[in-house]
Amino acid sequence: MPKTKTSPIPQPSGGNAEPPASRPHVPGYGIPKSPKGMLSWRFVNEQMAKARHYWICTTRPEGRSHAVPVWGVWVAETFYHGGGPDTRKARNLARNPQAAVHLGSGEDVVIIEGVMELIAKENADPALAERISGAYEAKYKMRHPPPFWALRPRVVFAWAGEDIKTATRWRFAEKK
Repeated sequence: MPKTKTSPIPQPSGGNAEPPASRPHVPGYGIPKSPKGMLSWRFVNEQMAKARHYWICTTRPEGRSHAVPVWGVWVAETFYHGGGPDTRKARNLARNPQAAVHLGSGEDVVIIEGVMELIAKENADPALAERISGAYEAKYKMRHPPPFWALRPRVVFAWAGEDIKTATRWRFAEKK
């Protein structure tokens, strides 16, 4: 079974500072080496907060990939979603918490790769659980109590519309 959390997951940017950005390495696509035209972290926050559908990609026990659309919320710069313990994605995450989440559209792209952590009802921080449930209610007109899965980002990629020259990458240290 995956570890459960007893406190809020730290924010990627620490809540106040813009995380350091760089350019992704994608040879042959014309992505400039210069930082001019890179996106701000605010772009990621806005896209993740307003999206209605997200795709979660996990790995099956035999190594095949699994992708599924979900509802979710972006709270304190962390992506949260639910899912019953018997779903394929939950079983995959229990075995291998490595995952990727991306928005439902190919426009204004945000891709987050990292580690999912299960926040169980009995171990959830009550204030955080209330914020997440309130965000679900505001977005989907329904409350969502724990358990939640929380994506702890390791790397985030984003670009605006069809302009691949805005491609930006943010890397985050692994949390121990």
